[in-house]
Amino acid sequence: MKIVIASENQGKLREIQAFFQGMPIRVIAQNEFLVPSVEETGLSFIENAILKARHAAKHSSLPALADDSGLVVDALNGAPGIYSARYAGLDASMPRNIQKLLEDTSHIEDAKRTAHFYCAIAFVRHENDPIPIIACAKWDGMLLRESQGDKGFGYDPLFWIPTLNATAAELDTEQKNQLSHRAQALRLFVAAFSEAGLV
Repeated sequence: MKIVIASENQGKLREIQAFFQGMPIRVIAQNEFLVPSVEETGLSFIENAILKARHAAKHSSLPALADDSGLVVDALNGAPGIYSARYAGLDASMPRNIQKLLEDTSHIEDAKRTAHFYCAIAFVRHENDPIPIIACAKWDGMLLRESQGDKGFGYDPLFWIPTLNATAAELDTEQKNQLSHRAQALRLFVAAFSEAGLV
């Protein structure tokens, strides 16, 4: 089965492609179909994931899977949340987003720097699929005061996992693909996908 991945984020694409290795599923990046970007107008991760999946299915005429994920900082009432990729502005770079997050959390004491990564995955068989498959998961951790590690992408260098004594940016791909919010959501998705008789 061919599935279009509704993302232009190379880090996400690598993680999703690695997850599906060995399965009878061929994942194709949406840029192979020249799928234009879609404005993420949803107010939740789930709404944005469904929006992106439907958009990719419409432009590729194939089933599509979308992921909407982000960092949720408890002391910031859930920010950056669905705005994680554009926290410092629409065209802000990831280093700028990280800088803004560090500025916004500089006053928060260490014990209250709790955070989690959240991932919502939506799969549609076609653009107007009335029953999308949805899977969600989160990965708990703490927010550091400076970046640590050079693997991963996004906010990984700030996301400390106390049980591992490491940041997400210090984990190798195999470790991250076992533990991350996206890995957990993908496992739930595959179970639901199988239950629906699609694989």
